[in-house]
Amino acid sequence: MARSADGTLIDPFGGARDIESRTLRHVSAAFVEDPVRVLRVARFAARFAPLGFRVDPATLALMREMVARREVDALVPERVWQESEKALREPGAGTFFRVLRESGALARIFPEIDALFGVPQPTRWHPEIDTGVHTLMVLDQAVRLSPDPRVRFAALVHDLGKGTSPRAQWPAHHGHEERSVALIEALAARLKVPGDYRELAVIVARYHGIVHRAFELKPRTVLEFIERADAVRRPERFGHVLLACEADARGRLGLEDKPYPQRAYLIAARSAAAAVKPSAEERDAPGPKIAEQLHRRRLATITAVREQFGPAGG
Repeated sequence: MARSADGTLIDPFGGARDIESRTLRHVSAAFVEDPVRVLRVARFAARFAPLGFRVDPATLALMREMVARREVDALVPERVWQESEKALREPGAGTFFRVLRESGALARIFPEIDALFGVPQPTRWHPEIDTGVHTLMVLDQAVRLSPDPRVRFAALVHDLGKGTSPRAQWPAHHGHEERSVALIEALAARLKVPGDYRELAVIVARYHGIVHRAFELKPRTVLEFIERADAVRRPERFGHVLLACEADARGRLGLEDKPYPQRAYLIAARSAAAAVKPSAEERDAPGPKIAEQLHRRRLATITAVREQFGPAGG
């Protein structure tokens, strides 16, 4: 659209009408010539969804045709990740994946995510039941909690292993954490996902259950988790892990605004452990002895922190 010098609106494709109706619509048959446009439509939908914009049914039909002709299969991994990473930064990031699923492209581009839809979870913990629905609810919560696309990516892929749970076990998903790790590693390799995204996602997938149960764990187990997550050296990443876990806890029907004291507790426990430094006497001791004494003193500080939080963090 443009305006002439006298102020007349030049609008050959009806853009003003589309803005008024909050519609994202293709304007040329040439749309089908580039499969990247499937990703771009989904990304623009993610950007403008908070304003009420929706993809035009005719445009969505064209996207389905492109998927059916397997044109999206030709997308290069780098371009898929580039568009996906941009979408994760958008205010309606979850809409990107919803539109891809409506068009059928999700199954071709992110089969690990598409496989989650239709997989049930225990109603006691997941009133929304469907794992795919839960996954996008978690992403919506991650958008609320953090602008960082790494946190949002970790939230998106934390439960991938549930898509490979044996049907005989449904709605249980025993061992899904390590299956999720393997699927994240494969997805990251296929799409050439940057290492910092992959590392954060792996930690969240592997340990989100531990984070949720933080107040049920012995201080020794909490310290082991902090050490395995390299939280003392990487406090920012540890904070991102906890944000993604909070998004997981809130990405459930009716629990969207439930408090999550586990994050404050584990941040305090990590800070207490990090504050413990070797004394002058300990620095003169053999390496294993230093580690043993540091571990003992860190355990004592975490025990004290746990007592401050009281029962279940209340």
